[in-house]
Parts: sequence; C-alpha cells; structure tokens
Amino acid sequence: MLGLFLIGVSVSAAVVLLAKFATADGDFTLLSKGRPKREEVEDKVVWITGASRGIGEILAKQFAELGAKLILSARNVAELERVKSELVGKHVPHGVEILPLDLASGEEKLKEAVEKAESFFSAAGVDYMVHNAAYERPKTTVLDISEEGLQATFNINVLGTITLTQLLAPYMLKRGKGHFVVMSSAAGKTPAPGQAVYSASKYALNGFFHTFRSELCQKGIKVTVVCPGPIETSKVSQPQSSGQSVTSEKYVSSERCAELTIVAATHGLKEVWISNQPVLFVMYLVQYMPTIGYWFMDKIGSNRVEAAARKGNTYGWSLFFNQKKKTT
Repeated sequence: MLGLFLIGVSVSAAVVLLAKFATADGDFTLLSKGRPKREEVEDKVVWITGASRGIGEILAKQFAELGAKLILSARNVAELERVKSELVGKHVPHGVEILPLDLASGEEKLKEAVEKAESFFSAAGVDYMVHNAAYERPKTTVLDISEEGLQATFNINVLGTITLTQLLAPYMLKRGKGHFVVMSSAAGKTPAPGQAVYSASKYALNGFFHTFRSELCQKGIKVTVVCPGPIETSKVSQPQSSGQSVTSEKYVSSERCAELTIVAATHGLKEVWISNQPVLFVMYLVQYMPTIGYWFMDKIGSNRVEAAARKGNTYGWSLFFNQKKKTT
C-alpha cells in the first residue's frame, strides 16, 4: 500500500510539474526568482544598445521605473529621443543620456562611444552594459546565404558587440565591478532552420561571453546571457525576429521578456531562457537529450523554411506534423 501511495504521489507531482512547464514562459530557475531586485539597479548606470525600439525600448522603460540612470544607444537619434520622452522614473529626464552608436562603425568609433559613456553622470561609469542591438536578415536556406548578409550579421551581432565589451571591460575592472547583460537567442541554443547565420552569430556570442565571465568573474565582472524565443514586439503581433504577422499566443510579450531579463540580471543568473511552447520544450530537449532534440529539429527543418517562404507560422507544433497552414 505504501508503494502504491508513493507512486500516486510521484505521478501527481509529475502532472503538476508538466502542467507548470506547459504554461511556463521561462526556464525553471528564472521563474523561481520572483520579481526584479530594485536595490540592484536603483541609482546605477545602465547602458542599452538597440534602445530605439522593440525589447531595447521596453528595457529602457522598465529600468527607468526601477530608478536607474540610463544611456540609450542606437543609430536612430530621433527614435532615441522619442523613447527618452516617454520614460518615467527617479532620474528622468536629467539622468538619461542619448549616445548614438553603430556597432559596425569600427574600433575607433566604439572607443569614442565608451569614453563618452564613462564620462556621463560625473564620470560615475557604466554599471550594466545591456547588449541588445542585433541584426537579422529575412529567413533563407543555408544555400542562399549571401556574403553581404554573412558579414553584416557578424559585424553587428558578434564583432561589434565583442569589441565594445573589450573596450568597456577595463573601466569596470578598475572599479572592481560591472555586469554585462547579453540578449542572445534561443537560436543560439538550438538549430534555427532558415536562420543559419543569425543562429551562428548567437552561438558565437554565447561561447564568447560564457568564457569571458569565467576568466573575469573573480575580478568582479558578471555576465547574464538571455536566450529569448519568439517575442511579440508590437501591438500587431509581429515578433522581433521575423517579418511575419501571426497570432500572438505562442509569443512572449516584449514587456514580459524585459521583466524576466531584469529579474535574471538582478538575481545574478548566468544564463536564462525565455519562451513559450514549443520552443522552450525544444531547448530542453537539445540541452539534455541532444540526439532526440536534433532528431526533432531535423523533422521540422525543411518545413520551417517552407513556412517562412510563404510567411506562415514558423514556430508551431504543425511544423513537426508537416501541416501547411494558409497565410493569414
């Protein structure tokens, strides 16, 4: 009888766990942390790249509400000014600086940007560097990748981001503290059919920043790598990583993604995953059962490329069963 009771308890626990997993929008460790720690960011200087729209804009608004001072960077100054005008918080507007930045502009320009960022707010220095800017071309097959697309993606997503980090890190090391928050992608953890170059750039970021942290963590440098799946970044249900318009039920809102990113950073987590199903499920499969995970991705690979070509849903379970839905 005791054995049957224990089995029943185990089954019940498994059902509860699976139910929570099915409705989760982040990995287990991340969701266990609760809300952001305001005391970790209040009065701190947070520099955000790609802050003119999407997740970067929402991150700026949420950091401002938590009492942070902000440096907002992107190429579009007018949009940065718009974002600044919409901020609400303890240090708005005098504690918000606009710093135009093009990650593909080369080392000298990036060095100038770092020097300016460090000089703001009475030379307080940057506490959090949020690497959010990214470049992605429309989905295409691996055989149709152009040299121009390859170079543009890596120049911004990898080379520019790494160079900016190398230039900023010495200032943080002198102060004995600093935190890099890296907006990577689920495509940096699992295969992403139709996005081979983008996926490769995110794998590269993950490899660099986890190694970077391991080398410098004992000197006060922290790194949080954030891997979002499909994120809804506008009111018309259009995900950041795609030009297609589909129903939003499979997408995490940009507000929720930003909130969980700040939770991860303020709790000092090293890597987090943010996504609804089925992407989160696939990430767990690839991480813990890679043979099965890659088999799963191989089953949907060509279907996903075809779905992208007809501007269909590239994230649903229907890809596994080769169900071709009509374009909405």
